[in-house]
Amino acid sequence: MAGFLTPFMSSAVNVALPAIGREFSMSAITLGWVATAYILAAAVCLVPLGRIADMRGRKRVFAWGVLVFALGSVLSALSGSGTMLILSRVVQGIGGAMTFGTGTAIITSVFPRGTRGRALGINIATVYLGLSLGPVLGGFLTRQWGWRSVFWSIAPLALAALVLVAWKLEGEWYEAREERFDVAGSLVYGASLLALMYGFSLLPRVQGGILVLGGLAGVAGFVLLERRMRYPVLDLRLFRGNSVFTFSSLAALVNYSATSAVGFLLSLYLQFTRGYGPERAGLVLVAAPVMQALVSPLAGRLSDRIEPRIVASLGMGLTVVGLVALVFVGPATALALIIASLALLGVGFGLFSSPNTNAIMCSVETRDYGVASSMVATVRMVGQMLSMGIVMLLFALFIGRAEMKEASPAAFLASVRIAFAAFAALCGAGVFASLSRGRLHEAGEPCKAEG
Repeated sequence: MAGFLTPFMSSAVNVALPAIGREFSMSAITLGWVATAYILAAAVCLVPLGRIADMRGRKRVFAWGVLVFALGSVLSALSGSGTMLILSRVVQGIGGAMTFGTGTAIITSVFPRGTRGRALGINIATVYLGLSLGPVLGGFLTRQWGWRSVFWSIAPLALAALVLVAWKLEGEWYEAREERFDVAGSLVYGASLLALMYGFSLLPRVQGGILVLGGLAGVAGFVLLERRMRYPVLDLRLFRGNSVFTFSSLAALVNYSATSAVGFLLSLYLQFTRGYGPERAGLVLVAAPVMQALVSPLAGRLSDRIEPRIVASLGMGLTVVGLVALVFVGPATALALIIASLALLGVGFGLFSSPNTNAIMCSVETRDYGVASSMVATVRMVGQMLSMGIVMLLFALFIGRAEMKEASPAAFLASVRIAFAAFAALCGAGVFASLSRGRLHEAGEPCKAEG
């Protein structure tokens, strides 16, 4: 239920962005921040909140996260300006971090190794169901009752999820309850990631370069600080001598960096270049997540029997092909080609995500499930942020700060094509990271479950 909420919101908001931009007269770059603010807030909060969940209870943090996410949705619906909407999306991001940063850890705690891939596959399928229904329902809601109805629709879903948590989710999990929270490390981590991601979005301006350098320096300082901590917020030993965890995390970062902004770009392309309404644009965009939802459970089951790196690497290879096809998009590109490219991206990502998540969670000890789950979500959020950062950088270079409805069609299409080319090259490099992770099934990495 909670796994459905956040992706449904993200994909539905993508379709509603043109309507939001028209109401608040937002530029292309400012409009990008409606999506980016959510991602940035979630990325900054994920690891510290995952650590708190390991110490204070994953179920407790999970439930509070659903509530905070619902509050952010209500505030977004009530927004009277673009600034208020962006700030409300920050609240949503914090709530989202609390839910999907702990959900994977709870599933991993409950299901034993032989069936864990299948369980994670089903969970990820609900994520893709949210992505599938988001564009369709988001387009319908936006057309019938305006973009605010997209945010209002979350409230009853969140209430239902909270009822199910109280009624059906028995027990609590906090293997690190005797340990202390690393306040200093959390602050340095959050500030460094914030400077790095925000700075990247400001490039090529000088302020952006300064913030990126400051963020990189902060990351180096964070690594030195965590090595001295008895109870670090992020145990760097997870990366040392654990090639499965390290390269699986890197592969996820690359994959999300190369794919996350595809829906955002195609939503703008279909509505501004092709003149589609939000409903029709949503029906086109649904091709990728539908295929993801269908393929993900099968891929999860395969990863319980076949090396995850083989299934995941095949998925990344198919994703490269789908991205290359989108490089040639133009004003008269056949709609069938766009849908076929999206479907291929969906198959590729469905084959990648479940096995990759299974590999990460099966490579750590039980006490680290919360942090590992948060790392899965963090690399996803950082990848999404980098993906949007690349798009916003290209918009700044080709379009500038003109309102989206006044942007040059030729300049917009040029930025879209270059973005897809960059994503294809990035994902192609990610195939090698996926293949380099090493063996999981024969290696006997610790993967213990309780319950």
